[in-house]
Amino acid sequence: MKIKFKIWILWFFVVISTISIIVADASIKLMIFLLFMGAMVVLSLVKSRKGSIFIALIFILISLSLIFSSIETGVIIKSVDSGSEAFVQGLRQGQTIIQINGIEIKTLDDYTQVISPLFPAPEGIKLDINTKNEENFILFIYEPPKISIEEISKTNIKTGLDISGGARALVKPTQEVTNEELEDLLSVSRERFNVFGLSDVKIKGVSDFAGNKFMLVEVAGATPDDLETLISEQGKFEAMVGNQTVFVGGNKDITHVYRNDATQSAVYPPQGSVQQGYSSRFQFTITLSPEAAQRHADITRNIPLDPDSAGQYLSENLTLILDGLIVDQLRISSGLKGQVTSQISIQGSGFGSTPEEALTDARESMHKLQTILISGSLPYELEIVKLDTISPLLGEEFINSIVLAGAISILLVGVIIFVRYRKFKISFALLLTSFSEVLIILGIASLIKWNLDLPSIAGILATIGTGVDQQIVIVDEARTGKETSMKQRMKRAIFVVMTAYLTSFVALLPLFKAGAGLFKGFAITTMIGITAGVFITRPAFAEIIKKIEEQ
Repeated sequence: MKIKFKIWILWFFVVISTISIIVADASIKLMIFLLFMGAMVVLSLVKSRKGSIFIALIFILISLSLIFSSIETGVIIKSVDSGSEAFVQGLRQGQTIIQINGIEIKTLDDYTQVISPLFPAPEGIKLDINTKNEENFILFIYEPPKISIEEISKTNIKTGLDISGGARALVKPTQEVTNEELEDLLSVSRERFNVFGLSDVKIKGVSDFAGNKFMLVEVAGATPDDLETLISEQGKFEAMVGNQTVFVGGNKDITHVYRNDATQSAVYPPQGSVQQGYSSRFQFTITLSPEAAQRHADITRNIPLDPDSAGQYLSENLTLILDGLIVDQLRISSGLKGQVTSQISIQGSGFGSTPEEALTDARESMHKLQTILISGSLPYELEIVKLDTISPLLGEEFINSIVLAGAISILLVGVIIFVRYRKFKISFALLLTSFSEVLIILGIASLIKWNLDLPSIAGILATIGTGVDQQIVIVDEARTGKETSMKQRMKRAIFVVMTAYLTSFVALLPLFKAGAGLFKGFAITTMIGITAGVFITRPAFAEIIKKIEEQ
């Protein structure tokens, strides 16, 4: 009676916790997950015959609750063109649009039905956009907003670049670097991407067996045109008068860059003709450090006035140089000669065959220059070893093909097992166990927010394969050697399973560094799968087979 009472208490805990975990946020889900682990310990102490099956059911319920997210409406912004009006007004990747011009947006179709009839708008139109966090954005535009959107996912499963689409670059410094120097490179790179407005970027350091160090940059869910430029160009900015450097990019010489202040940062209307194209000027102000301001005064003090300017300007210009190329040359007012000035106006131009193209080019050029001035130059020149760009449509084809192949494989295995053992119950138990393992892997991946890419999914399929092998061992042990007890036979089977598990686990460890870590997803999901199998589903499967054979 005491054991049954404990089991009923645990079942009550499972039901209440499962309901809670479905509606709770991430931190509460993690806490309840830990409580579930405590329940497992209690179950092991109870030593119930049904304990292994009970534990497997617990994990299946946990996995289902972790995989499926709460129901939300709206559309998520995947990416924003860095030179567009939408970006200037503050729209960013990851925001959820719930209303446009007072009309509720629940799905992708709602967004299309609201936006499509409004454009093209030769005289311009006002868009009033509201997001989930009660943010309001007003856009005055002539064409649809330059953003890409997607519907809110109904699951918590995160997919990698191979499936969701995006860009991935494996980058190597042109010189040997230490671990500390690699961390400096990662820090500056993260700052550059953050300033540029690419929020869904993962940057990490990886290495291979030869000791070569790389920087892996991933932008999931989008394919920004600026990715290759931001990581391949060192971004070394210098402002020079003659052959003397006045200041360089980065917070050592530049204390502030005005970006969102309309009085200190502006892109001017395009000028030009249709035949010659159009140009658009931009201008923004930067604040120099006291040391850089003093350097400017010392350098300009000995420069004579330009006689052709009637004494209005100095004879030397302030030349802006980015990665060895001249960006612009600015005249220096005679009033700044030998003066300590902390504010400098930076100017440049954008060009295009239409006014809209010139305006967009000017905004992108200004934003790029502001980014480099804020983040500074990369400490080393970089070489792109591998650059992948994957379409989301191609990713969908991959996942559909893999799911279909996996389903067919499992069904064929079930048929073969039925032909071998002539028992439908055994085939069904094997299929149910394999499916349960997939659920548990996806649940744990959702909990740790692991991005499932193609290597990760290959790891899931590998787990199914090894799982079937081990389940066949259990079935064979249960059906042969009748001279020993069922308990002894199951112990032998579990010993074989455990030995195979330890061998596989150790064999997967080198994959964390193989190919500069690009096979890490395969190792992670396979380790999760075989660990869940050995400690959760295999004991449950053994208990089920024992009951089938005893009948």
